[in-house]
Amino acid sequence: MKRIYIGLTLFAAVSFSSCDVLTEIADTAMTTTGGAATGLTNDEVISGLKEALTVGINNGAGKASLTDGFLKNDLIKLPFPPDVVRVKEKLEGTSLGRAKVEEFEVAMNRAAELASKEAAPIFINAIKEMSIGDGFTILKGPDNAATSYLKDKTTAELTSKFSPIVQTAIDKVNVMSLWGKVTTAYNATTLLSGNDKVDTDLNKYITDRAISGLFTLVAQEELKIRKDPVARVTDILKNVFGSLDN
Repeated sequence: MKRIYIGLTLFAAVSFSSCDVLTEIADTAMTTTGGAATGLTNDEVISGLKEALTVGINNGAGKASLTDGFLKNDLIKLPFPPDVVRVKEKLEGTSLGRAKVEEFEVAMNRAAELASKEAAPIFINAIKEMSIGDGFTILKGPDNAATSYLKDKTTAELTSKFSPIVQTAIDKVNVMSLWGKVTTAYNATTLLSGNDKVDTDLNKYITDRAISGLFTLVAQEELKIRKDPVARVTDILKNVFGSLDN
C-alpha cells in the first residue's frame, strides 16, 4: 500500500511538472510566432510596423513641407524661442518691433517647412535599417508605440543629418538676418534696462522643433492606421493592424 501511495505521488508530481512545461512552451510559441492570438509571424508584424511608419512619414512629411505646414498648425508651429521670450515681449510693445517678431516667426516656420521636404528619405532609411526585437510588444503597445520606438532609436542620427538641411533652409529664407534685426533692436534697449543681451542657437532650436513636429505628425498617422481601417492602405497594414480589431 505504501508503494502504491509513493507511486501515485510521483506520478502526480511529474504530471503537474509536465503541464507547466507545456504551458511555457505554448506561451513561447504564441509570443514568437503569433500563434492563435494574431495568426501573424514576427516577420509579418515587423513588416507591418515598418510599413505603418513609412506611410506615416510620407504623409506627415508631406503635410509639414507644405506652405504653412508648420506655421498654420498649432500642434507643431515653431513659436518664438522660449529661452529669449523676453525679447518678444519687449519688442511687441512697439508696432515696428511687433512686425519684426511676426516676420521672424514666419521665417522660422518656413525654414522648418523647407527642411521637411528633405526629411522623408532620411526617416525612411532609418526605418529600413531598423531591427525590431519584439514586434508584438510594439503592436500591442500604446497608440504611438511604433513612433516612440523610432524616435528613441533615430533622433540622434536624424539631428546630425537634419541640421545642415535646416541651415540651408535658414539661409534661404533669411532667418539669421531677421534674427539679427530682432536681437539688435532688443539689445539696444539693454543699455537703459540693464538686462543681459541675447543670443541663441537658431539652428539647434529649429532642428529640434522641426524633428519633434514631424514625429507629432507621424504619431497622428500611426493612430489613424491603428484605429481606422480606411487608413490601412496596403495588405500588410490590413493584416497586421486588423488583428487589433478583434
